[in-house]
Amino acid sequence: MAGAAGITASADVRCLVFMLGDEEYAVDVMRVREIVGPLPITRVPGMPAHVRGVINLRGKVIPVMDLRTRFGLAATDHGPRTCMIVLQAGGTEVTALVDRVCEVVSIAGGDVEETPSFGPSVDTSCLLGIAKSGERVRMLLDIDRVMAGDDRGGAADLFDADASRS
Repeated sequence: MAGAAGITASADVRCLVFMLGDEEYAVDVMRVREIVGPLPITRVPGMPAHVRGVINLRGKVIPVMDLRTRFGLAATDHGPRTCMIVLQAGGTEVTALVDRVCEVVSIAGGDVEETPSFGPSVDTSCLLGIAKSGERVRMLLDIDRVMAGDDRGGAADLFDADASRS
């Protein structure tokens, strides 16, 4: 299996692991630009619920996507461990709002299984696979697909539209 995060059946990949609720997710650390605490978010009219708005990070405007609502989980208030992960996705920087960041791990290609099929009504296209580590599983995200959103406009689409006006 080869995906956008560079995960293959024969190669190891270093991933940043973070939590949404009780579940662990992972993204290729090469896509991570930085991790910051919660910053003030400016709402942008007309965006889907999972696109929270934009932040000003050292003079650069970056869209913010709440991964909880993007994945259909209940929205929550920011907690003391809430983080923003600035990622390179779809050719631009976007921010993922997550419950907490856990660790950086090396995932062996042999520990990654294809995403199981849940039938035609369940879209798993944002998953590169499932990593097994003992009794734990981590969902490996295709961050380009996650951040692309949908036809109503994802965070990367928001940023691209803003850049094209300047």
